[in-house]
Amino acid sequence: MSLSDYQLTLQQQVYAPLVVGGMGVDISTADLALAIARLGGIGHISDAMAPWVSDRRYRTHFQSEKEKRFREFRDRLDKPGVKWEATETYQASLRHTQVTMERKQGSGGVFINVMEKLSMGDARETLRARLRGALDGGIDGITLSAGLHLGSLELIADHPRFKEVNLGIIVSSTRALKIFLRSAKRAGRLPDYCIVEGPLAGGHLGFGLDWGQFDLKAITAEVISFLREEELDIAVIPAGGIFTGTDATDLLKGGAAAVQVATRFTITQECGLPQTVKEIYLRATEDDIVVNLVSPTGYAMRMLRSSPCLASNVRPQCEALGYMLDREGHCAYHDAYQSTPTDSSGEKLPVREKMCICYHFMRFNCYTCGHFVYRLKDTTTRFVDGKYYLPIAEQVFSDYMTSENHEINRASPITQF
Repeated sequence: MSLSDYQLTLQQQVYAPLVVGGMGVDISTADLALAIARLGGIGHISDAMAPWVSDRRYRTHFQSEKEKRFREFRDRLDKPGVKWEATETYQASLRHTQVTMERKQGSGGVFINVMEKLSMGDARETLRARLRGALDGGIDGITLSAGLHLGSLELIADHPRFKEVNLGIIVSSTRALKIFLRSAKRAGRLPDYCIVEGPLAGGHLGFGLDWGQFDLKAITAEVISFLREEELDIAVIPAGGIFTGTDATDLLKGGAAAVQVATRFTITQECGLPQTVKEIYLRATEDDIVVNLVSPTGYAMRMLRSSPCLASNVRPQCEALGYMLDREGHCAYHDAYQSTPTDSSGEKLPVREKMCICYHFMRFNCYTCGHFVYRLKDTTTRFVDGKYYLPIAEQVFSDYMTSENHEINRASPITQF
């Protein structure tokens, strides 16, 4: 059997059982999400650093205006009072969502990935603004990520679309799901789906440096068993390390409703990564991959060792950025930067403990990736000049949906799909 023999149903809407995850910042572009929706699947955009995405895509000036307001903090490492205004956050999320949804075609869905860890100087109010901006922009679904989201549903419980929009949560254990469900019941709204993200996923992980001791199939089976025992009709969507259509069907045979994938779509033409970074992914080896704790979120991250964000010495630029600032104007990168000595000329030495996630995500300097990034070279054609063909999203989608026996049809400019 192939993935095309299955279907995903959410709120009586039928989709292809393939979800492309939300990769921030602007790696999961609107173009990528819309291509997947047109094919009948579910594509994600990300609301990570939505004001920057809006400035980049729609010529707004949210970051430059914020920098002007807080210019007095430029030479200080403590940033009390530096925060994103909820109105600006709302407008950025609304614009990005609305413009995307106005372009949508096909029977699939466009969802948005919303990270709880983006505190933006006022965690609760900026999260409320982002969620409401997405809802008002007409998004088909909201995937809650990077946190337990214990109070997130209450922030939108009075919204007119609260019951109709698809809602989901990303967890890495049954325990985390149980905790979230208790808060969901208080808000009067259970999730429609649950994405079970395993240890081989890219970017931020729900595991520590002991990630190798965990297994996606085992966690998925445990979640499915729990939901059946509780008689809860919540679609289970495993994610992380699902590289072939056969990987996907193996999970669906075990009771999963669909799968979420991302790494194979990082090299597509619609993906927001610069072409130079896509070529780096295509040349990666297994030894190039590292899981570290450099993110100021506190979560472990999987990325390539060659990421320029590692051992950088960039000064915090929270006046314009500041997406990780807590209510007191603090970020873990501040401590790492301050404790790093300078050389004999007064130049700050490389900061190794943490990275400035805002700056480096904005510059695409953090090469986050799934564990099987080193297999990307086997999915497409290499030209005589040494460069690789960058497939369109439809080619990767089609291969997932139709391939069998762990086979991958190498994409090429003349691939039939």
